[in-house]
Amino acid sequence: MAKRLVDLRAEAVEELVKINNIKDLDSWKIRFLGKKSKLAQILHSLAKLPIEERREVGAQANKVKMALESSLAEKRNTLQEASLLSSLQQDKLDVTLPGRPVSSGHIHPITQTLEEISDILRNMGFQIVEGPDVEWDYYNFEALNIPQWHPARDMFASLWIDTSGKDSRLLRTHTSPTQIRVMEKTRPPIRVIAPGRVYRYEATDATHESMFYQIEGLAIDKNVTMANLKDTLFELCYSLFGKEIRIRFRCDYFPFVEPGVEVAIECLSCHGSGCRICNYSGWLEILGAGMVHPDVLRRANINPDIYSGFAFGLGIERIPMLRYGVDDIRLFYRNDLRFLQQF
Repeated sequence: MAKRLVDLRAEAVEELVKINNIKDLDSWKIRFLGKKSKLAQILHSLAKLPIEERREVGAQANKVKMALESSLAEKRNTLQEASLLSSLQQDKLDVTLPGRPVSSGHIHPITQTLEEISDILRNMGFQIVEGPDVEWDYYNFEALNIPQWHPARDMFASLWIDTSGKDSRLLRTHTSPTQIRVMEKTRPPIRVIAPGRVYRYEATDATHESMFYQIEGLAIDKNVTMANLKDTLFELCYSLFGKEIRIRFRCDYFPFVEPGVEVAIECLSCHGSGCRICNYSGWLEILGAGMVHPDVLRRANINPDIYSGFAFGLGIERIPMLRYGVDDIRLFYRNDLRFLQQF
């Protein structure tokens, strides 16, 4: 048996020298060190030998096993180094060549518009404030002069989270609740804008989305008049669409302002002559506004006999749609790079 071990080691070493790839090396390992190898058979048969001979042969078998494992590890390292060197030579990199350009992203068109409007109003003295997306019924409706029985609630297709009486919560339908929070904590003069996402439970189509962006403004001080509101909104429209644009200012209804107004601009497509985009009216409505209702001021502990104010709100998506002739609001949220890269 001792001679068998000597022959086995010689055979294994001879074959190991001829191996030049990892796959053949793994096969060699199975043949000479695996569970069914000749060495394993010799180790299993040691129990049949006399005790003295068993010790001698067992020690020799362990030496052979350790020697083969050492040779295996050495051979594996040699093959791996050779493979790495070959790979480096084949994939050689010329560091003197110019680098490949990396495509860089840019700001989303909705964010661009939101930042542009915010900058215009900030230059007029407005401060940017933010509020929670999940809002209490009180701030979203009650404090804005829309009690539970008020038919104006039907104007807002609300996404309710819970409806437990006064503690009812919903995804805000406009950013006006942020203005109420500011009025509760800040004494006039107040001049703020509240940008952010709003949510409506309604069918999605070319002009409607269940989530979209709004920016709303509020100014409260002594002797604030409709003339101040008109001047602010006209300046905003001129900054967005150019000084040549015609603007229409006429009455409208909103529960939290009195009087309320609608602001429309001359259709950018037909320039007032009438087309499909403006429903052949020549005008495109872009925002609603008005003087803050006295009841809204009272709920925020602001005396309407001393202070007055105006508020306005517009949908952000509406602006780039008008500017660039985009006919489907859903395009802004499909993450199609072919569309977004145009802005």
